[in-house]
Amino acid sequence: IAMGFLLIMGKRLSALMLVVGLAGGVALSEGLKALFERERPPEIYQAVETLNASFPSGHALLSTVFYLTLGVMLTRAFPRKRLKAYVLGCVVVIALLIGLTRIYLGAHWASDVFAGWSVGAAWSMALWLVAYAAERRQRLHDAPLQDAP
Repeated sequence: IAMGFLLIMGKRLSALMLVVGLAGGVALSEGLKALFERERPPEIYQAVETLNASFPSGHALLSTVFYLTLGVMLTRAFPRKRLKAYVLGCVVVIALLIGLTRIYLGAHWASDVFAGWSVGAAWSMALWLVAYAAERRQRLHDAPLQDAP
């Protein structure tokens, strides 16, 4: 749905950033899990089945990457600041709630979730900077040259 909306709006770069963001987020999550190999909370506390290492929380990391990147890319399609703030507020709350459910379900320690949010936010910010630089470069390239005074 998100990809379709971005493509219909003519935001190919935003759609690409979303795909790159998720692919990079999966790579970061799996790489960090393999590096740290932290055990999850004891099974007695777990309300869900878990399969791999605990640190960082992949759900927290990927939801942060997806929702923050999507939120920022979507807000660029809306001219009104209130609508932008509303969309960003909603995506932040969604990402936070997903992380909190991982603690509630006993699948992660709080530090796992915090690390997932942090890595996800950092990766999202890197994507935003790349998208901003690419769009700025494109605007400068497309701008008409001014005559010298």
